Amino acid sequence: MSDTPPPRRGLGSDGPEVSAIGYGAMGLSGVYGAADDAESERLLNELLDLGVNFLDTADVYGDGHNEKLISGPLRERRDEVVLATKFGANKETGGGKPEYVRQAVEASLSRLGTEHIDLYYLHRLDRTTPIEDTVGAMAELVAEGKIGHIGLSEISAATLRRAHAVHPISAVQQEYSLFTRDLEAEVLPAIRELGASLVAYSPLGRGVLTGAFNAVSDVENLEVRKQRYPRFQEESLQRNIELTRPLRERADELGITPAQLALAWLLAQGEEILPIPGSRRIERVRANIQAANVQLSPELVAELSDQFPPGAAAGDRYHPEGMARLDR
Repeated sequence: MSDTPPPRRGLGSDGPEVSAIGYGAMGLSGVYGAADDAESERLLNELLDLGVNFLDTADVYGDGHNEKLISGPLRERRDEVVLATKFGANKETGGGKPEYVRQAVEASLSRLGTEHIDLYYLHRLDRTTPIEDTVGAMAELVAEGKIGHIGLSEISAATLRRAHAVHPISAVQQEYSLFTRDLEAEVLPAIRELGASLVAYSPLGRGVLTGAFNAVSDVENLEVRKQRYPRFQEESLQRNIELTRPLRERADELGITPAQLALAWLLAQGEEILPIPGSRRIERVRANIQAANVQLSPELVAELSDQFPPGAAAGDRYHPEGMARLDR
């Protein structure tokens, strides 16, 4: 499959056009294993060369390292990038307070070396601060030109509607994949109702849906993953690897990778879906991008949906403390 640039989709109802496959940069800050900054910067530049213009980071990734890393390509190519970052995940309480919102955006702007963030997310709901207050402070940043659009992450449908009543929400970032489909019940309908985009993180089940793992022993940096994600505990992981067998078989029949098939299924769920897979290996990045040009029949989309019903994956998405931070 040639390096055909991915098609573009609108970000929300009035946002810029972004590549249908974006890039989640978290893994470039050592989350899943060591990463070389020089190699990472080359990868980011190649992404832009390949037509990916939607880059996603956060202040908490590497405690600011990720934003500083992205500042390299931004210096020369800022006008090629629709830049998204997040705040508020590294504060136990107070991450959504208006005064902290302003403090956080100024810090991110400094690390990124830019005067403007295209899409700014509240990373996790601050239960000590009404969402109306947080979004009100973000709306002030829009008016001042510091940010272009407002996003929320891991938010309930009810909270999304309350936030949208204060200022239009352009994007909601949630985990969404063949392994994680619970948002289809309430959150995704609300996103569609309000004209927002759904930015799908971990669209490949943190690597399991790529088909790269045939056994538990194949997983890089397993101990770190086990500490964060119950789906990587040995028993659950083995069950989840087995779940991918029909995906791998179908991908082989089609002459594409399991990752491409999983991403194409996501894109087929609607024009508002924007997956942001992340990989440190350029060959995998190239393959992921080409998933945006894979057309699946409605019958195959339905077949995959039946094979991976909501709740099929073994294990929770996060350990209890992480699950407690999700707005559900």
